[in-house]
Amino acid sequence: MGNQITEAIRAAGVVGAGGAGLPTHVKADATVETVLVNGASCEPLLSSDPHLMEKETATLVRGLKILMECTGASKGIICLKGKHKAAMAAVKAAAAAEPSIEAFELRDFYPAGDEQVLVYEVLGKVVPERGLPLQVGAVVANVETVCNIARAMDGTPVTDRYLTVGGEIAHPMVLRAPVGTPVEDILAFAGGPTISEYRVVDGGPMMGKVIPDVSKAVVTKTTSGLLVLPPDHNVVSRKVMDADRVRRMTDTLCCQCSRCSDLCPRNLLGHSLHPHRIMRVFGGLENSSEIAKEALLCSECGLCEKFACPIGLSPREVNAQIKRVLMQNGVRWQPSRSEWEASVFRDERRAPTARLIQRLDLGAYDVHPSYAGEYVPSVVRLPMRMHIGAPAVCTVTPGTRVNRGDVIGEIPEKAMGARIHASISGVVESVENGIVTIKA
Repeated sequence: MGNQITEAIRAAGVVGAGGAGLPTHVKADATVETVLVNGASCEPLLSSDPHLMEKETATLVRGLKILMECTGASKGIICLKGKHKAAMAAVKAAAAAEPSIEAFELRDFYPAGDEQVLVYEVLGKVVPERGLPLQVGAVVANVETVCNIARAMDGTPVTDRYLTVGGEIAHPMVLRAPVGTPVEDILAFAGGPTISEYRVVDGGPMMGKVIPDVSKAVVTKTTSGLLVLPPDHNVVSRKVMDADRVRRMTDTLCCQCSRCSDLCPRNLLGHSLHPHRIMRVFGGLENSSEIAKEALLCSECGLCEKFACPIGLSPREVNAQIKRVLMQNGVRWQPSRSEWEASVFRDERRAPTARLIQRLDLGAYDVHPSYAGEYVPSVVRLPMRMHIGAPAVCTVTPGTRVNRGDVIGEIPEKAMGARIHASISGVVESVENGIVTIKA
């Protein structure tokens, strides 16, 4: 049965909806003791996961039971923050009817949704450095991913995405939109930006990316939110800072206070990551010292730059730059230990979400948006890569008539990837630069 489930997930094009985009059939092809549903929704301002847990509880539980069957897990745990009271009530009621499923109430801190942090919070186990929850007997899956697993068993592929639209927008909302919907259409559906000059962050304020050109951007399988912010907002300015400026500021200003290391979630799990030490050796990106190699352990959660550093430096960006060079050069992390122990200061050094929102100057946008329904576009542009792995191979040509759910991108032979399906019915208008445009 496990192989049938894995094949159904693969056929439906399910990928990690939490942001990474790992093809889910790869993760499901494992044997574990526990499946954790990640409903932490830890990025400030994002609300689609709590909505799904409240309104699609039956689908969520069904998807969890399917994933448990596939992986041989004896226990399933739905993890969410207690502040989402309606979602918590719905999940607890559903779990009460399932002996092998339980609800776990998370505390409200960032990054509770980091899968290694989540595993420790729920199971008390430390995932090895550069490791996976699989190594401690667990699989972690995002709420929308689990719902998509349930739909995959009904033969329904991934054609839509739930997302939050917030910030400087007329009507903040949670909505459902076909994958490939132009971002400009989504913003118009939400009443449009309330300021004339703005930038849009795809994802949350901590780990999301500033969209370079909104006119070319579309909703993908991993788009959890669209946040409209002033171009000079600190969330935006940190994300678009020139790499050379980051290096100059690091070399000139870092005072080695060690706050970035003290508050680093990976360091607090006992991992050998000390961002302040990496800042000290950042002079040359070719540096492959043992200290520089610690950058490979960074999850790039952004807590160091947006919460810890008292002078606004970016250890996260420093780590990211070093990681890219080390990985391009084939440098790998070699753990010096086989066991890790979380810091005794971990509880006191968590970053409360409320304080993080205050620090980010996002208080004016911290609303609880309602569900606005489904947006139906007239045109979608579907990239053949919306996931980790090889891009899908396009299977259609201009002029092809397609129905919603038809395969338009296939996984390359002997490669890791994910299928792409038509998200609306219509005619293929163009196939250019790895993007299929369909007009209704």
